[in-house]
Amino acid sequence: MDLDLNNKSVIVTGGASNIGRAIVLKFAEEGANITIADLDTEAGERVAALAKQQGAPDAQVIKTDVTDLSSVENLFKQASDAYGGVNCLVNNVGWDKLMFFTQTTPDLWDKLIKINYVGNLNCTKTALDYMIPGDGGSIVSISSDASRQGEPREAVYGGLKAATNSFMKTVAKENGRSNIRCNCVCPGVTVPDSTDETSENSMWAVKDAMFTEDQFAAIAKSLPLKRIGKPGDIANAVVFLSSQKAAGFITGQVLSVSGGYSMIG
Repeated sequence: MDLDLNNKSVIVTGGASNIGRAIVLKFAEEGANITIADLDTEAGERVAALAKQQGAPDAQVIKTDVTDLSSVENLFKQASDAYGGVNCLVNNVGWDKLMFFTQTTPDLWDKLIKINYVGNLNCTKTALDYMIPGDGGSIVSISSDASRQGEPREAVYGGLKAATNSFMKTVAKENGRSNIRCNCVCPGVTVPDSTDETSENSMWAVKDAMFTEDQFAAIAKSLPLKRIGKPGDIANAVVFLSSQKAAGFITGQVLSVSGGYSMIG
């Protein structure tokens, strides 16, 4: 299906690895111009090169700290200058450290809040500054199924992702009149095929850092579809929701892409 994303200007935060990398490459297949926002520009350049090989007319990498509003504003200016505006934003940056809430500290809370929520606020606010006076656009935020049902060792992260869901619904209601659609995609456990798909900042950069092989097997067994998610599974949903042609009447939604882990009515 042609999603009518050819030559659209797309920003993907955290596009240098894992889910963000897969999202970049899926947009590339649709012929979009892509701006990868990441702290790891070396990994980002590798992904940009792959994107151009896979169909993107152009792809650029802008070193960006999403927790710094001025850095985000620079990102959007460069994307707009290069590609004539910004049509789609994917708020993909996220980070967690698995531990029980009683083991966490205020310093860890602050880091999680800045990366998982303040970064989303900065990017969404700046996107609206470009999309409202333009022709509208799409904003997709990567949330988590931890936001939909309590998940041990992810108390703060899951709470922040729940906040993201609510935030995006409100932004969708406030800005639908400007033809701006806002949705969330909630992965479950989603693991790259190899460390070649990650960057040094990734949670998955070290094999078995999050789960052991036995734990992965147990998770897969518990899911209706009997397998662990892959970054491409999430990318397919994100690109679909970003398409005005395919998803033009979908906004304010929270979609689980988790092999059936979460089934919310």
